[in-house]
Amino acid sequence: MGAEREARACAAFYGSRGLAPTVLSCLRCLRHFAGSTAKRCKEKHLEEALQLTRALSEGLQALGEAEARPLLRCVLAFQMEATSSCSSFQKLEQMVTQLAVGKEALLAQEVDTLLSGLALQGEVLSPEDLQSVSMFLEESSLGRQHWQQNLPLLLQRLASTLHWVLQGQPTPGSTWGYLVIKACLQVFQVLPKDVAPLAWSTSGKSETLQSLLGLLLEVAWGKALNKDTRLLAGTALSMLVNTAPQPQHGASAVLTLFQLPNRAGTGELKFGELVVEVPPVLEPDGLEKLVLTRGVLTCCKMDILSCQLEGLPNKACLLLDVVFPAVCALTREQKDCHYYCFQACALWLQRLREGLAALWHLTGTHVLAQDSELLQELTQLLWNNAETPVEGVSEFIHSSFRLLLEIYHLECQHFQDQERPLYQQMLQRVVSMPWQIKARYVPLCAIVPYMGSQQVLDAYPDLPQHLLSCLSTNHLCPAAAEAYKVLVRQQCSEWRDGQRGTEEALAEQWALRWLPLLSQGLCSPLPILQSNSANHLLTWTLRQLPATQALLAAQFGGQDTMSLRAWVSVLKAQKSVAGALPLGEEALERLSRCLGTREEGIRLAALGLLCCSPNTNQPLSGTEVRLLREFLPLNLNCDSSSFRQLLQAAVRKALVRLRDSSLAQLRGKAPRRSGPAEGAEQLAQAVGFVEWLLQLSIASLSPGSNYQRKKMALLLLAAVLETCTDTWSPDRKKGQPPRTMATLLSYARQRGCWDFFSQPNLLALLSCLQDSTNEIRDLASELLVRYFPTTFPEPIAQALFQLAQDTLGSPRVQEAEAGSVLMKTILQKSDSGTMKSLSLEAEAALTLPSRGLCFAQHLLHVLQAQYKVAHQDLLRAAATAPMHGAIAALRRCLLQVPEVAVSMQAAELVQSWQEFLTCLVTTVRDITSLLLGALQSQQGPGADEQAAAPSFAEMGNAIGSLIMLGKGQGQEEEESDSVLLSEEHSLILTCCWVSVKEIGLLLGGLAELLLSPALPAEVGPLLPLPTLQMATRVFQEILLRCRHWGAVEGCSMGFTKFCAALLNHPDPELQAIPRAVLEQGLEALGGPRSSSITRRAAGFPMLFLCIVSGEAPAQARPLLTHCIQTLLSLAAMALPQDWDQTLDLPQVCALHVLQTLVRGAGLGGAVLCHATPMMALALRGLGSPCWAMRNAAIQLFSALTSRLLGQPWSHRDGCPSEGLSLHAFLSQHPKLGAVLLGELKVATAPTSGGPRLHPALHAVLTLLAQLQPGADIAGSSSAPFLEPLLGLAESPIYAVRAMAAKALVPVVAPPQRCRLLLQLARQLPAAPGQIRSHNDVHGHLLQMQALLGCATGTGGLSAEALHPVALQLEARGWLLTQAQRCPLVRAAFLQVLALLPTSFSPGFAQYIHDTISSELGSLLQGAKSGCAEPQVGSAILHQTMAHFVCSEAARLADSERIAAVCSLLQQPNPDIQLAILNWVIAGEGGSCKEVENALGLTLLESLQSVLQERRDEEFLRLYLEALLHLYRDPSSWSQEASSKLHGSSRSCLEMLLHMVEAECPGPDLLFQALCAASLLLAHQCRDKDAVLVERWCAALEECSRSAGSELLRLAAARSLQLAGPSLLQPSLRGTCSLQMAGPSLLQPSLRAAHPSLVPVALRLINMAIHLLQDEEREVRHEASGFASLLRQSPGELLQNGCIFVQDNVGLQSLLELLLGEFGEHPETFNSLLQHIPVLDVRSVVEELEANKAASLYKEDEPNVFAEPAVLAQQLLPVLVQLLEKAPTGSPVHASALQWLEATGPSVLRDLQYCKHCWSQGPAARWGMKALGCAKLHTALAVLLVRAWLVAQVLRVLGEGATTTPGLGCGSQELEQELELVQGLLVQHGLAPVPKQDNAPGELAPLLGSDSSRHAAV
Repeated sequence: MGAEREARACAAFYGSRGLAPTVLSCLRCLRHFAGSTAKRCKEKHLEEALQLTRALSEGLQALGEAEARPLLRCVLAFQMEATSSCSSFQKLEQMVTQLAVGKEALLAQEVDTLLSGLALQGEVLSPEDLQSVSMFLEESSLGRQHWQQNLPLLLQRLASTLHWVLQGQPTPGSTWGYLVIKACLQVFQVLPKDVAPLAWSTSGKSETLQSLLGLLLEVAWGKALNKDTRLLAGTALSMLVNTAPQPQHGASAVLTLFQLPNRAGTGELKFGELVVEVPPVLEPDGLEKLVLTRGVLTCCKMDILSCQLEGLPNKACLLLDVVFPAVCALTREQKDCHYYCFQACALWLQRLREGLAALWHLTGTHVLAQDSELLQELTQLLWNNAETPVEGVSEFIHSSFRLLLEIYHLECQHFQDQERPLYQQMLQRVVSMPWQIKARYVPLCAIVPYMGSQQVLDAYPDLPQHLLSCLSTNHLCPAAAEAYKVLVRQQCSEWRDGQRGTEEALAEQWALRWLPLLSQGLCSPLPILQSNSANHLLTWTLRQLPATQALLAAQFGGQDTMSLRAWVSVLKAQKSVAGALPLGEEALERLSRCLGTREEGIRLAALGLLCCSPNTNQPLSGTEVRLLREFLPLNLNCDSSSFRQLLQAAVRKALVRLRDSSLAQLRGKAPRRSGPAEGAEQLAQAVGFVEWLLQLSIASLSPGSNYQRKKMALLLLAAVLETCTDTWSPDRKKGQPPRTMATLLSYARQRGCWDFFSQPNLLALLSCLQDSTNEIRDLASELLVRYFPTTFPEPIAQALFQLAQDTLGSPRVQEAEAGSVLMKTILQKSDSGTMKSLSLEAEAALTLPSRGLCFAQHLLHVLQAQYKVAHQDLLRAAATAPMHGAIAALRRCLLQVPEVAVSMQAAELVQSWQEFLTCLVTTVRDITSLLLGALQSQQGPGADEQAAAPSFAEMGNAIGSLIMLGKGQGQEEEESDSVLLSEEHSLILTCCWVSVKEIGLLLGGLAELLLSPALPAEVGPLLPLPTLQMATRVFQEILLRCRHWGAVEGCSMGFTKFCAALLNHPDPELQAIPRAVLEQGLEALGGPRSSSITRRAAGFPMLFLCIVSGEAPAQARPLLTHCIQTLLSLAAMALPQDWDQTLDLPQVCALHVLQTLVRGAGLGGAVLCHATPMMALALRGLGSPCWAMRNAAIQLFSALTSRLLGQPWSHRDGCPSEGLSLHAFLSQHPKLGAVLLGELKVATAPTSGGPRLHPALHAVLTLLAQLQPGADIAGSSSAPFLEPLLGLAESPIYAVRAMAAKALVPVVAPPQRCRLLLQLARQLPAAPGQIRSHNDVHGHLLQMQALLGCATGTGGLSAEALHPVALQLEARGWLLTQAQRCPLVRAAFLQVLALLPTSFSPGFAQYIHDTISSELGSLLQGAKSGCAEPQVGSAILHQTMAHFVCSEAARLADSERIAAVCSLLQQPNPDIQLAILNWVIAGEGGSCKEVENALGLTLLESLQSVLQERRDEEFLRLYLEALLHLYRDPSSWSQEASSKLHGSSRSCLEMLLHMVEAECPGPDLLFQALCAASLLLAHQCRDKDAVLVERWCAALEECSRSAGSELLRLAAARSLQLAGPSLLQPSLRGTCSLQMAGPSLLQPSLRAAHPSLVPVALRLINMAIHLLQDEEREVRHEASGFASLLRQSPGELLQNGCIFVQDNVGLQSLLELLLGEFGEHPETFNSLLQHIPVLDVRSVVEELEANKAASLYKEDEPNVFAEPAVLAQQLLPVLVQLLEKAPTGSPVHASALQWLEATGPSVLRDLQYCKHCWSQGPAARWGMKALGCAKLHTALAVLLVRAWLVAQVLRVLGEGATTTPGLGCGSQELEQELELVQGLLVQHGLAPVPKQDNAPGELAPLLGSDSSRHAAV
């Protein structure tokens, strides 16, 4: 460390001088700068040092050179070590310049001395020296001066270094060569005048530069493996060209360079006066052309590119005649360099734009003349590659289109051309492309400024609708948003220039075109469309046109859900644009509804509106804080992960606002309008809200809470700690606390708040470390490590360590993983003192200075002890000491603790770490051999290894033997066969597979950490070669002998890291290890074997994938190329004559491995270079006689298809919407296109002897069908596919005809569809005698159907355009009649007709109707007479006809046709009935209410007969489902519907209830039956028959049980919503003018009018409360719908609809209803008590004390979402208010007294027991375990609730209750005892800190809170 040495010398020199304090402060800052790793910390220290040097400058000027020299030398030394960071170097340069004012000569002398000292030991410059050379050349004027004076020496050093690097090739990932060439580039760039004579002058010619030129050419020609290095060499060569004194000389040199690839390795190259031999191309990959082209375009001077080339005709120049052909050739080549090729294309256009004037002067004419070959090639190049999927290429294409049009525009202006046809041609091509193709929007945006918005929109009227479609597809959304912005921006510009209207007038103009688009997007039910419209369009629109806000607000004034969503989005966007947004009373009321609605998107948008602000120091208003306090407690248990993340982000914004506004207030920088009192109130509000949020988060972390609540609480706690503490995180760029944060913390703590790191908070997070989920454990551990004090208190650390020891030995994977997290956390939160207090196994290691090594050795000792147990008895080890916990703990402690990684780099610990790691690898090798050998009936590491994994039978036998050995020979007995594995089997399998997986992850992570090139070389190898070879064998053993996919996957992740670390290491021996393994694998693949290693074992193909994935992506991937070529050769070998079907053939193995490589995510697009031969191989394999070969081939084909086309993007209609057209696909893979076309031609070629099967044909058609249509291009590469596909129409195979029709769609460009449809229609036979082949006719009809199906969608063909096609079909109407004997042809013809409903003449439409009516009528008559002739395909025809009749009736809304549909539904034909029912269920009639009403009445009329007949359960299910669908809206039930039942409603209801009660029809039918019964009960039983209602309630209660199926619980919830409100609301309708704001007013009428309904109401409400706790979201939503409907008055329900509230708001609503409506009813108190469980605290504690060995499995809870403790705490205030409101002596008091007598004594006993248990402190062996016991926490929480309720009952009932036997105390004594017990529990983390009062937004007092009521309209 030269800088450190100079710093010490400098400090000693100035120690006694006057400048000493400032100098020492500056040196301290510089040392901190050098020692910091985070960039932000470095910048901070360097800025401080720079400020100090400004103060030192004046003092140094008064000193002599000798006094100033030490400080200058010291700063220069730090500058020399900072050459890897440009910003740091620049600041140090400023410091040096500041210090050297007046002493510039001294500084120059010191710089010369410093730079002259580089590479004193030899001529080769190290990477650090090269960085210094580059940085001083680039950033230091004195450095440039030095190198200018020593240029020959520098060139000689650079040439020597580059020669040495090329000879030695230090490492594939090394940057050494790159740094040499970068230095060369900077020499040529910075010192051109000094370099020029050396290259271009005969007298000054430099042999050194000549040698350097030869070396640069070698690099460019492939001597260096790194692609970036080669590309930089091209730039350096071009920079050398720029030194030419004459442009012609430089151009001549460039021309010579471009001619080199054609004569590589032969002759000499003359470059100016330099002459070098032409280097050979080592691996001709085409990259050398790219290197030259990109280099020239990047930096070559324009006068060189545009000067006339000597010796060439037609005024040729480099840019047009040499470089452009090279660019075109590059873009056509299919190499792994698409990004750079298109970068070169964009660069060429940029240089053309720069040099237009010079080129016009040279040529005297257009460069891009309209009919010129140059323009045609350029536009073709851009269109052909516009859809390239390579990341980054689209940006180049975008810029290229813009540049092309700009250049064209400039040329037209320069030459005064009026006609500009290129614009129109480009727009026409854009319009002709399908909207799904992303590339069409790029040129569209480029065209708009030149053509104008109106002309574009006139030519493209469907654009707004297409943009809306794009917004619902993620990958198209940015392009669509950009097109919208370009058009609106252009329109605004045109309007302002033309009319000069007001902003309001501009907004009106905007609304005419765009308001429907934005309205439809913002009101869409699709979340993605709504979100994209708001984020990408709305905010931008309000910024661009603020006056649109009023139009948008008026558009979204409705009360429905969609209007609310859009309204909130508008408000949020307006606030983000304008800042503060004052809201009136009506707006606040509406916002409250939004915060309580069931729709998550609306709630989040409303929350974002509350929390966001353009200025972070804008305080939250009192209203915002109040709404947040109401909202957050109700949304803690949301089960949507995205909702939780977005809620945390919103709350974080609110916290930042609170923090920053409070700091501004404390600094006195608050807004002037706020006075002192308001400022103090604002501070108190901010501190109080944060404290409230902290306590809410901590209280929600109880183990008794569900996962959702704990995760949300941790996220909120993380937001609080991140925002409101002063914890500095060096690794974070943003989110750091302000420097004045301590002021606010002090202010809050003086008021008793913000004790973030208190003992209860610590214990709450420690309880989360024992959670069963990784997410909770890891997040809690992260918060503890990042924010809490550096060490745990010693008692807690010891108890945690004991708990970790115990859980590491658990056979349950979750508990063992929790133990590993505990171990890691203990290590990170312990110091040396704490470490000594722990009972570590490795006592000798305690003398080591490294805590990490000490802890790791302890864990290794534990693992070795467990291995010994496993070696003796694997069954006992799997049950009591499995090894996966210890291995996971080692992995976490070694790889995830930064201090351990630092310790490994300490020189004094290297030997200890080497010994430890060698021992660790040896141990895991032995464990691997033991476990895998045990599954093969082998024992120990010395057993012979098999080449492949054992079969299931072999593993079962081996495990059975181990179990018998573990149980003892005396217990050996015959076991009955069982399809289920015994627990002993599962124990052993879990132990083996999880341990093996952890071993793979551990070894891979160690290699990645310890073989990193970033490690200092002096540390030495922590993993020596023998250790790495041992680890390699472990990986091989696992992957070759393991069958469990989870283990293979985990091991593969580790092996990939392992191989990547080896392949990128500078040591050739380490690089050779993966290569050797690859060769062994390839050899084993092709050799003979005794069993399968690919089909039955997942690991073997992964071996290859891991190795080739480890190669650096920036290199040529030689291992991947070699591997694929070998596999292709192996797979292409001929099959043997007689193969064994039980063994894998080498060819089959090769195909499986190829498939794995193609699917490998780590390889990305690298395998696409080999796509063509692999596709050809897969297609050949489909025709193999071997089944295994065909199976492997189809899997390979599937993998290739996914890789070539990418993953399907979701579309708004739910169907895949691929963005790649056939033309683009063929342009990217021309050779593959030839392969596909060849297969099609072979399949359609005429053959002698009849048709033949073509196994590959269907696969090819499937691939083509997944593409999109392209633009209409003359001579398109997709044109040859048309004829073969049309020929496949006559295929005898139905599947081929159907798939050929789908494949035809992408081949036909949209403008050509109508012509082809007409051609196909004319080919249909005009008369029965003209049929040549029914297959041919059917195939043509399928093709027409496919073309019409895609043409009638968005932007499809109009009815007028299709009229000629319709005329041809009308002439062939006989195909629909019985004259056509084939039903399938008739059905296909009718399906085609159905796609053209508006194109036919009225006569033909009537002809179709009559023909179908006649057919269906004759069918019914034949059924009655019993003489109907069955025919193949007739069912399909009849169903198609029924669908057609229904669709036409809905389209025309004709009463006769509707009646015909109803008549068909009542006929007995099952095919027709099922078709109509399915049509109804699919919702195809939703657009016609008349059809739905008529069908609903028909279904009701026939309901009784259908229920009585019960001919078919499936039919009955569909019938009931259709009925429910038609009456899904309550308003659709009419008086006519009631009359249709003709008094049969009761019998129908009884039959349905009997079906639910007594029959077992299956859950699907049961669901429909219960819902149908509820529908009838709601609308028909006006007298509300008590017996039927009782039966219905009983059925609902039975179906709503938590242990029941999800479908039945959903049926109960939906039935509750259907019929529940109608059962409760008749009495409310007598007071319909009253709102639910005053439910107590309705109570008397309810009891008076319908007293029998009160018990029913209580049962229903109780059922709803229960269902609102269900674990399925849909069930909870249906139950919340019931609560929402109860809150509506009848008028509101019918007129405006109901906004369903969120589940917890619904629960609040029901409790309010109980309290207000049924508060005096005696059953209310008892019904609520049913939801508070009775749990035995004593038995839970005794179970913990027993500390029994854990079994592998524990019984699942029937409802993991339910939270009994939380619900009990919510019910407590309701029960207390029931007691307080009831008059003395009321039935409620009697019920309470009865409950007190039954419960009070046991509650007191449990309180005494708790006091006894925790007053002395819990036993060490189970105290910490109790902290994470959910059962104990729930029992204690419920006990506290029951105890508080007992106390309140005693208080309310008074003296009459104190005499209860077993109590013996009053309410005051009980409350004191309760507070004492609760305090004890709080100390031990078993209860939350008691709240001082009820938090706003919680349940008490219920009737005073209206937060939830606002959530419903």
